[in-house]
This record gives sequence, structure tokens and C-alpha cells, in this order.
Amino acid sequence: MVTETELALPGGRALHVYDTGGPGRLAVFWHHGTPNTGAPPGPLLPLAAELGVRFVSFDRPGYRTSTAVPGRTVGDVAGCVASVADALGIGSFALLGHSGGGSHALACAALLPDRVRAVASLAAVAPFDAEGLDWFGGMADASAASLRAAAAGRAAKEKHEDTAEFDPEVFTAADMAALRGSWSWLDEVARAALADGRGGLIDDDLAYVAPWGGDPARITAPVLLVHGEQDRMIPAAHSAWLAERCPDAEYRPSPGDGHLSVLRHAADVLTWLADQGSRTSEPTTGAR
Repeated sequence: MVTETELALPGGRALHVYDTGGPGRLAVFWHHGTPNTGAPPGPLLPLAAELGVRFVSFDRPGYRTSTAVPGRTVGDVAGCVASVADALGIGSFALLGHSGGGSHALACAALLPDRVRAVASLAAVAPFDAEGLDWFGGMADASAASLRAAAAGRAAKEKHEDTAEFDPEVFTAADMAALRGSWSWLDEVARAALADGRGGLIDDDLAYVAPWGGDPARITAPVLLVHGEQDRMIPAAHSAWLAERCPDAEYRPSPGDGHLSVLRHAADVLTWLADQGSRTSEPTTGAR
């Protein structure tokens, strides 16, 4: 069962929070992609219950009832995570994200080292200023055009979104099969995320092409990066770069997978997180 609540933050802001509840062996914060809501990943809920994992998540600012924060950075998510964890009485936790959610999870791990036990991402976006990475290299035209518009500023991004249409070329045949099958849940959360407009999507994309505010090189927890080698939306070179940057990282490229079909490995990734959480002792410095 997933409980949804509104968490009041300083300054009159709010976050829409999701929690599967229970003491659990390990609290795992799920970071959603763009555009998605923060609902915990439905296909993983049965396994989470089996592993004793408590999923906690939230809609990022600008999605649904979470108050928009124009100009937010990827690293700003750490403050959201800390606020939610404090409100729920969670001291330490693991982090999991897909696509841009993976980037948010990694930045959070860099900024909250005393609370994060492990972090995993599937198909993460590397920092825009990643030295030595051809950031747009290998992207499908539609994905590159959307992010180049963001790099040109909010006005250019908003203008782009006024006429943007879905281009199926960003997804592989394996991606489309996943979307029709085991991960059809993604279509549900994407529709919900866009129901009230594209504000959250625009703020996300602007954040991806700005400095994160949290260097992956500062992550002290174990890191697992999984990426489909055929990914046309965010090429696998992004996770390969992140693996080189993070001090304690394992990189698992997935032959034949694209941006969505890589989620067929999500169960293995969640199992890895649960295992890491059972091995890692509760942090004491800075934990609440």
C-alpha cells in the first residue's frame, strides 16, 4: 500500500510524498525520470515487499502539487530528500533513480554522504559540464533538440515545448516492447506528470544543462550504474563517464537495451541495493 501526503516546507512550499510504510530493512528513495510523477515504481513493489524495502519518494518541484522552484538545480533534490527523511524519522537510506532521476539520486548521494548507504541508477544523465564527454554525442535528434533548447535558456525551452511532439525514434524496438509490457506503468506516470502542463519537465531539463551543485566524485557510498548500450535518448557514454568519476562505482552496460528496456534489470538493481543496505552500518555522523 502506498500512502500519499503533502509535506509542508519552509516558505510555504509543499512536496507531494509517497511512502510504502513499515519499518523495513532499508528505506529506498525513488527518483523519477522526466516527465514522471514520483510514485514508487509499481513493477518493483512486490519485490520490495519481499526484500523488506520501504519505498519513499516525492514529485519533484513543479510536478502536480509539489511547489515549483524555478531555477532549481539537480543537487537541490538533496534538501527535499533530507526534509522528507526527517519528517518520516528515517536516518539513513539508499537511493534509486531512472534516467534523469538517476542523476538526481547521484547528486543527492554526493551532498548527503553521512546518510546515504548506497545509490543506483539506470540510464543516468551525466553533468552538462562533464569534462571529456561528448554530451550530445549519439543522442536521437529529438532528445538533443529538446536539451539544446534548454541550454539556450527558459524562453527557448518553453518555445520548443509549445510545438514539441513525441518522436518514436528516441526509443528502440526493445523500449517499445517494455512500454507495452512489463513497464507499461511508465505511460501512466508520464501522463499524470503532464496532466497539468509541462512546467516540471521544463524545470527538469533546465537543471540537466546547468551545474549540478553536487560533484559525483564526492560520493562515498557504493554506486551501481546500469545503462542500455542502444540508448538513443541518453547514450551509455553518460553512465560510463559517471562510473569513472565516482570513487566506488560498478558499471554494467546492457547490450541490446535502450532507455526503457534497461528497466528489465531494475529488479536486480533493487536486490543489489538491499544487499548493500544490509552490509552497510547505520551512519552516525549527521544522521537524524
